[in-house]
Amino acid sequence: MFTLESGSGFWNPILWILVLLITFLLFYGIRGFGKSTYKKGTEQTKAFLSGNKEPSPEEMHIKASNLYWGFTTSMKSLYSVLRKMHTGNTSDYILWFVLVLAVLLLILGVM
Repeated sequence: MFTLESGSGFWNPILWILVLLITFLLFYGIRGFGKSTYKKGTEQTKAFLSGNKEPSPEEMHIKASNLYWGFTTSMKSLYSVLRKMHTGNTSDYILWFVLVLAVLLLILGVM
């Protein structure tokens, strides 16, 4: 094996294998200092919620309407206008896209 030298560094496969082996041994040694009393599937694996009991998945579900309530309430006037404009027809959206793009290109062309 030889060392491949380039303009930005070098590549030696044996050296990189040794670096990876030393790194693995270092991390494995650090892991060895951990506690061996850990048991999978017990209370140790549950999330700590400041002493509160963990709710069931059904109780944890947050609806998007509740999550964004403040945002949608503050922007209600804008949303009511946008809902009236919403037709569900793809050609309407393409028309709006083309019109906005034309206005932007016109503004950029004038500058």
